[in-house]
Amino acid sequence: MLTYQAGMHHEFQLPGGGIDPGESPLHALHREVFEETGWRIANPRFLGAFRRFVFMPEYDLWAEKICHIYRAFPVRKLAEPTEVDHSVHWASLDQAMISLGNPGDRAFLQTLF
Repeated sequence: MLTYQAGMHHEFQLPGGGIDPGESPLHALHREVFEETGWRIANPRFLGAFRRFVFMPEYDLWAEKICHIYRAFPVRKLAEPTEVDHSVHWASLDQAMISLGNPGDRAFLQTLF
């Protein structure tokens, strides 16, 4: 499951986002996947993390992001994405490798082959 973020980003991504203050990484994972896809997930398994430096035009700044990567299974669609400009896309691992705009995301997908 990939998300496409339109607007100023225009790229395919793994679902994800920031961890709110007081929130655990697992809670953030479930919340972000729901916000960006409308789906509930199950059995998340931590694969690893990587550091990414990226320009965030919505904040007009460069940021260092620590990306925690999980493998999880979609269970059920509960709603449409609540994040503006996000849409859900289903892709094979091969298609995801071609589509993802972030080399860190692609590197973790390679571990699933």
